[in-house]
Order: sequence, then C-alpha cells, then structure tokens
Amino acid sequence: MTTAVAATRQGPRPRGLIWTVLRVHRPALLVWSAYVLLMVGWMLWVQHVSGARIRAELDACRRRPEGACIDVMTFSHSMNEGWIGTLIAYASYGIAAWAGAALVGRELERGTAQLAWTQSVTPARWLTAKLAVPAVALTVGTTVLVLVYRWFWSAGQDLRGGEWYDPDPFLNRGPAVLAYALCALAVGALAGIALRRSLPALAVAFGLVLWFHLYVDRHWHELWPARTLSGTDGSWFPSDHPASHFWPLHLMTTGVVLTVAVVATGAAYWLLRRRTR
Repeated sequence: MTTAVAATRQGPRPRGLIWTVLRVHRPALLVWSAYVLLMVGWMLWVQHVSGARIRAELDACRRRPEGACIDVMTFSHSMNEGWIGTLIAYASYGIAAWAGAALVGRELERGTAQLAWTQSVTPARWLTAKLAVPAVALTVGTTVLVLVYRWFWSAGQDLRGGEWYDPDPFLNRGPAVLAYALCALAVGALAGIALRRSLPALAVAFGLVLWFHLYVDRHWHELWPARTLSGTDGSWFPSDHPASHFWPLHLMTTGVVLTVAVVATGAAYWLLRRRTR
C-alpha cells in the first residue's frame, strides 16, 4: 500500500527508449535550449536597446544644422545582425558533429547500443528513438528562432545592411534552416552507423554538411527562373531575382535539403538493418 501511494504521489514518469535518450543526452538538450535563449535574447537586445540608441543618435545628428550624418553609426547594428544570422544559419554544423559523435557513433563504439539490442529493443526502434527526440527539440527550437529572426530582420530595415538574397537572411527567414538542422541530424546518424567510431563520424558528418551547405549557398538561386539573364555565359545571380521570388526560391531550397535528409535517414536504417542481421 505504501509503495502504491508513493508511486501515485510521484505521478507518471517517462519510461522506455524516449526517457533513456532524454537522460543520456540531457546536457546536449540543455546546451541547445541555452543556445536558443541566447540567440533570442541577443536579437531582442539589438533591436530594443542597441537599435534604439543608434536611432536616437541618428535622429539627433539629422537635426543638426551643420551637415549630414555618418553612416558608420549603423556599423555595430550590421555587425550584430551578421553574427546572429551566421550563428543561426550554420548551427547545423554543430548538430551534425554531435549526431555523428555522441548520438550514434559513441554508443556503437562503446557497445551500449548492442547491449540495448539484446534487451528486447530492436535496432530500428533504437534508431527511431535516437532520431525522434532530437528532431522534436530541433523543430521546436528552430521554429522559435525563425519566427524571432523574421521579426528582427523586418524591424531593423532602417539600419540593415544586408539584402533578402544574402545567404543568411535568405536561409533564416523560413523553414529551410530547419530542413538543414534535420538533414544534419540524419547525416550525423548515418556517419555514426557507417563508421562506428565517434571522432571519425564527427569529422565526416561535419565535412559532408559543410560541403553540402556551401554548395547549396552557391546554387540556390538557380532553382527558380530569374527575371533576367546576366553574365557572359548566360548565368544568373541572386540579385537578378525580384523580392517576390523569395518564397519560391526558399521553398525549392527547403525541398532539396529535405530530400537529402530523407535519403540519409533511409540509408541509415538500411545500413543498420544490414549490419545487425
């Protein structure tokens, strides 16, 4: 009776694979949560504190009778905006490294995964739990970052130095940045299963996502017909697209990245099944 009452007072507790993944990778979840909060706080500070101060200085400068204002006053805002955009856009590198090294590679290297498979947990269920928990955390956190960044980018138009077709704002203002995060998770898991060692999986996953990301950055503007053709070879550039092309280009980019994520996920399951027969 006492045991039953104590269990009732404690309430339901998560169990099984989901709880195991949460417990083992709790430090990574805390780091991710801290990163999201830090980026949101940074954007709020730049807009409401630093941005307000710069606008006040510019207004005072423009009211002076002696001459024009110096644009260098907006330099600090542009620097902050650039760093924020870069850290959000390229967070997938860290996700790929973590997924390859800690999420999958280390457990295969140490044998803890194989131990789980002997306790009525199939390899497929193990991998599903490994991918599902961080995927949910990445989806929630990245969605928050996208929503806040969209507001931040629009609200700072008067101080902004970049254009919509620059790599970071193009990526961060929609679901493409989430697609990269999920793709990095899948590529990291695939690298961990293929190499079964944490450090090599970290390096390979990081390198693959880096190459893929940079490749797409150079070619995303080719996914939708431009307004005009430029260059001696008939090619076009991001600046040849009107602002109305943002969403077609962005959604096409998202589709390409998600396709790679699905392929990497399928390859991870196929390779795991083949090696555990």
